[in-house]
Amino acid sequence: MNAEIANLIATVKRQLKAQGRNYRDVARFLELSEASVKRLFSSERLTLQRLAKIGEFLGFTLAELLQTAASSVPELDTLTIAQEAQLVSDEKLLMVTVLALNHWSVSDMVGWYHVSAAEVVKRLRILDRMGVIELLPGDRIRRRARRDFDWLPNGPIKAYFAKQVVNDFLTGPFDDADESMDFSHAMLTKTAQAELKVELRRLRRKLASLHEESVPASLRDKRGLGLLLAMRRWEPATFIRLRRKTPETK
Repeated sequence: MNAEIANLIATVKRQLKAQGRNYRDVARFLELSEASVKRLFSSERLTLQRLAKIGEFLGFTLAELLQTAASSVPELDTLTIAQEAQLVSDEKLLMVTVLALNHWSVSDMVGWYHVSAAEVVKRLRILDRMGVIELLPGDRIRRRARRDFDWLPNGPIKAYFAKQVVNDFLTGPFDDADESMDFSHAMLTKTAQAELKVELRRLRRKLASLHEESVPASLRDKRGLGLLLAMRRWEPATFIRLRRKTPETK
């Protein structure tokens, strides 16, 4: 059964239970036999007209019923290590994952990259099974990952990023008017470090928010942007070589 329809039927069943109603009540309202209603609920033969009538019975418009069903689907927080490993094992799967999470359609992907529609859909089905997206009729894509979805702290994706992406990102030119790279160093207390970490998370959320605002714009009016946020205990290697074994402090 299509996952979207299955979720819609599950939503209707929850509403029936919450309102203390059953299949017999629905059958009476629709002027059908109880057996017919049971068959409708166990198949994909619920038409929009039928759903609208059932929604009316439950006190919902069709739009409200669909919205309730969509909001009941749990959003994904992270993947497993095995799932992340699967992504990095196939560069096209990894690319389709990133693009799907950034609201690209199948036609967008095919139009910009050397991939066929069949290759893209094959990988979207994998992401659907993982729960990252929901592949809808017409190969439409619905994200199921939370806005603050993240890769595992020491997982395959971040290892891939550290090995393959960081150097590529940092060695590229930063010469456009809207590009910049700044580096700062400071010595902070643990309290100050915690405060800075909060600010970094806030900046990441701001980037995600601006991305969502930009979704309706044409791809030709947007540019891919990389923002690297990194903070760790660090001292330049040249300083370490000059460091005393036992610092003399006053």
